[in-house]
Amino acid sequence: MKHLLPAAAALFALVPTVAAAQETAPPETATTAPSNDLRVRVGGGVQTRPSFIGSDNNDIVPLFRLSIARGDHEFHFSAPDDGLSLPLFTSGGFSIGPIGYLQSRRRNSDAGVAIGEVKRSVEVGGFVDYVLDDSIRLRAELRQGVTGHKALVGQVGADKIWRDGDKYVFSIGPRVMFGSGKFDRTYFGVSPAASLATGLPAYTPGSGVYAVALASGLNVDLGHRFGLFGFGRYERLVGDAAKSPFIRTYGSRNQFSAGAGLTYTFTVRR
Repeated sequence: MKHLLPAAAALFALVPTVAAAQETAPPETATTAPSNDLRVRVGGGVQTRPSFIGSDNNDIVPLFRLSIARGDHEFHFSAPDDGLSLPLFTSGGFSIGPIGYLQSRRRNSDAGVAIGEVKRSVEVGGFVDYVLDDSIRLRAELRQGVTGHKALVGQVGADKIWRDGDKYVFSIGPRVMFGSGKFDRTYFGVSPAASLATGLPAYTPGSGVYAVALASGLNVDLGHRFGLFGFGRYERLVGDAAKSPFIRTYGSRNQFSAGAGLTYTFTVRR
């Protein structure tokens, strides 16, 4: 954990806006008179993503999106790789609140070798973010797995945002991911038992940064109701994760994700 503590400290020194796959717009950004009506934007599509952390195969799975704004407020910005988060406190561009995230399971059949299975991981924790002049967002997350890996994991990142109201929103920015020793051992380690089963040398990675990434997202309004959204993300395993005999032999240090879909916006009268 000694390498994790500086990263965790940096996490809570970086302070942020709201976020998530669910978004709400802050009251002070109204473009016209306030209204109690809610605008709801729902989206659906498909995405390709790694079968599990460190996999050299991708799965094609459904992609969903939900955004909520009050009255004529713009939909609040969220990056495509944000977890499901809810801002409980917002002030002066800063936001803080709880977050949830779901990691895919790893089966030996998916890995191609008896490296050890990991159940689907539900992660819960908190986020902080900060938006500067509606064009730069800094964000940090710290999450604990309550199922599956049951380890501590987090991410810090930034996004440059270009937008014209809700007509289009484009963003791109870097990410740094870190995990506890338990997290890294779960996904990148080779236990003595797994070494005997696979022929790989035993390997015990430490805690710290395990990957860096670049993520980009796009939303385009096609009219009064419909729109398009999409995203792309490239992740590179680094440090002890990249040195893992399992990753080098059966997995991949390069992780790609991408998706696209259609949105529909409607108003809930209140």
